[in-house]
Amino acid sequence: MSAPDLSHVVSWIFDMDDTLYPREQGVMGLVQERINLFLIDAVGLPGPEARVLQKQFLNEYGTTLAGLMANYAVDPERFLREVHDVPLDGLEPNPRLDAVLADLPGRRFVLTNGARSHAARVLDRIGIPDRFDGVFAIEDMDLVPKPAPATFRRFLAAHDIDPHTAIFFEDTPRNLEPAKAMGMTTVLVGDGHGHEIGPWIDHVAPDLLEFLTPLTLKAAA
Repeated sequence: MSAPDLSHVVSWIFDMDDTLYPREQGVMGLVQERINLFLIDAVGLPGPEARVLQKQFLNEYGTTLAGLMANYAVDPERFLREVHDVPLDGLEPNPRLDAVLADLPGRRFVLTNGARSHAARVLDRIGIPDRFDGVFAIEDMDLVPKPAPATFRRFLAAHDIDPHTAIFFEDTPRNLEPAKAMGMTTVLVGDGHGHEIGPWIDHVAPDLLEFLTPLTLKAAA
């Protein structure tokens, strides 16, 4: 695989879940199950209706939590604590990813709609907790998730990042659209979950490691 010319990039930004590890490892499926249970308890809907509402909130608000907060009186701290309390047994350590991230030229960041505690657990489990110059989680977003443009602006300002020298890796196509509008190079990781792969996506990476490895080799040459 030939490496694209990313010589302008000095800031490497990664979504976390289903981006820094393969979707097949199942973590988000477990989180979705916990979210459904929370909806059943908090809203009083039966399981099938709770799943429909969960998808509706995700599509309309970016996260289930944002939809809950807009429509119901819920404790966001309780939500984040309970839905991310999942086992990570299926998540595999990835020393190859650790080595490749270490060789990327510039700074590295995680930008996730997940909770800080969840991010810490996942990065530790993968074996890459020390590879990032910053982790920007839902609490840092003031609970306003991607793809809200204000959240991207908040993130960029917090870490003094010039978007025109940044690249963003993400598995959800619509979360890449505001990043592209602000000047970032955008990479869709995976197949987009069946959603539109629009013109705001510069590159598609079926496998993150296969995309990154030629870049580090090129930088070392």
